[in-house]
Amino acid sequence: MENVSCVKEFILLGLAKNKGEEKICFVVFFFFYMIIVAGNVLIIITVNSSHHLNSPMYFFLCYLSFVDIFYSSFTVPKMIADFLVEKKTISFVGCIAQLFGVHFFGCTEIFILTVMAYDRYVAICRPLHYTTLMTRRACGWMVFGSWVGGFVHSMVQTLLTTRLPFCGPNKIDHYFCDVHPLLQLACTDTYFVGVIVVANSGMITLISFFILVLSYMVILFSLRRRTAEGRQKALSTCGSHITVVVLFFGPCTFTYIRPSSSLSEDKRVAVFYTVITPMLNPLIYTLRNEEVKSAMRKLWNRKVRSERGGV
Repeated sequence: MENVSCVKEFILLGLAKNKGEEKICFVVFFFFYMIIVAGNVLIIITVNSSHHLNSPMYFFLCYLSFVDIFYSSFTVPKMIADFLVEKKTISFVGCIAQLFGVHFFGCTEIFILTVMAYDRYVAICRPLHYTTLMTRRACGWMVFGSWVGGFVHSMVQTLLTTRLPFCGPNKIDHYFCDVHPLLQLACTDTYFVGVIVVANSGMITLISFFILVLSYMVILFSLRRRTAEGRQKALSTCGSHITVVVLFFGPCTFTYIRPSSSLSEDKRVAVFYTVITPMLNPLIYTLRNEEVKSAMRKLWNRKVRSERGGV
């Protein structure tokens, strides 16, 4: 299909309906974005500066935080800026770049969360083989595979969308450029493309979710043979990950595993996986993890001592 688009820019309708709501949303989401960046940067610094956080679990957590920063940065700053302007426009090229970034980092996060579940499975169900299975090299390949998988998925979504003709209207009922809103604006029959888009996103989401559920079912089954103390210790390392998986996969499944019927509903759900989950990830992994909290305290004490020594 040849692209004969005459649309050079799109108008984002955003989240708020009036000036009063926009002012409130600006303050709230600006605060949220500061937490996202500060919290995830803090986890990256803590993991890389602590000799005790050198296990595969923290290696993956570091990359998860890195992905979260970029994932939210493709949507939230633009949304925040749009709360301050009357006409919320985005160029065609900027729209496609945003679409690519959201799907690239979003899909990469899905794969990293899946790899983290596999790591917990090996650690709890096959502890004697953990060091041989989860080597630094193996973990590096898993992360690399997550990036490649995210790139391939994003390229499929982006190429399918850019080949569609857009002749107008150009108003997107969303706060960022996504596949479903753009499909509704294309001036051609998008049924076939829509099926491919849903199948692509749905297959990745379902397979990853199936692996996650299967991993934790096996983990829970194997924990029955352990002592109460052993179960509690094992579950404490899994609890944070399960919470993040539910917060991320729930809204993503709702949005991408079915044909879109209500864009206004979709954009509210999208807030959860583009803003709320990246913001809560650092809090969940620190508040429920004594090792991370201890490493952060040591890092803070080291900083205070260095500042006092420099005075």
